Amino acid sequence: MTDLMPEQTMPAEQPLSLLEKAAKVLGAFDGAQPRLSLTEVVRRSGIPRSSAHRILDQLVGLRWLDREGRDYRMGMRMLELGALASHHNRLRRAALPRLHALHEQTGHLVHLSVLDGTEVVYLERIGGLDDTSVPSRVGGRMPAYCTAAGKAVLAFSEPDAAEHVIAAGLRPRTPSTLVRPASLRQELAAARDRGLAFDREEAFRGVACVAAPLRGAGRAVAAISVSCKGGVSAHRELERLAPAVLGCARAVWRELYGPGRARIRAAEAAPVAPAVPEHRMSEQAMDNMMGWLGRSEWM
Repeated sequence: MTDLMPEQTMPAEQPLSLLEKAAKVLGAFDGAQPRLSLTEVVRRSGIPRSSAHRILDQLVGLRWLDREGRDYRMGMRMLELGALASHHNRLRRAALPRLHALHEQTGHLVHLSVLDGTEVVYLERIGGLDDTSVPSRVGGRMPAYCTAAGKAVLAFSEPDAAEHVIAAGLRPRTPSTLVRPASLRQELAAARDRGLAFDREEAFRGVACVAAPLRGAGRAVAAISVSCKGGVSAHRELERLAPAVLGCARAVWRELYGPGRARIRAAEAAPVAPAVPEHRMSEQAMDNMMGWLGRSEWM
């Protein structure tokens, strides 16, 4: 007689989160057809009609989608962010070999950063396992006013960019942070004169930094920075590193926008003078483009 096995139940499927539903709705627009009706969005995404309709309305309000009559299509905000992501990826590809070369030259932690509102976002971080004095990460953010990279970009941005940062508040992170608007404006003016910006333990205690903007004759699109140990000799070390940082930024810019976009060998970057041994210091994520969903009100 055959033993009867108890009936096995399959685990219940977890319901989709609002983020997953919105991603499926946006994913419906990946075909060749530029416009989709609500019925077509429901069919392509598998999202119930009522939920899809609410999500579409929210996406239209946020400019991720546009509505034309009964149809929907990708909106200007989607195109803007897509172009920005493409630009950042191209920037990282052009900069990466030179960032590695700069790290080899200096022995210090190297960052590639862009300005986003009042903060800098790290697109790349090149360093060794011992570079733990700066708790940065790819995709991480820091206030622009207290970082060399942030000041380097602000110095060569539209004037209202710096005023926007000041209006948001200059809060002290260390005893050296510039918290007076006049001091920050003076610092940005000095950065414009030198083509370099400095962070003298303003973001983290014991960490100094020098940064150069990526720019031609116009505004800066990003910055390359090198961090070193702070203290009484930090000024001398930053001055020693400055030519290499500036040379690296210029080489990346030529790679991106120079005549013929010829490849610039890492050796073309300005050489670094030998470091005093006591100053020698022995480590992808892009911001989630869907992060706005967590801040939106969904019904």
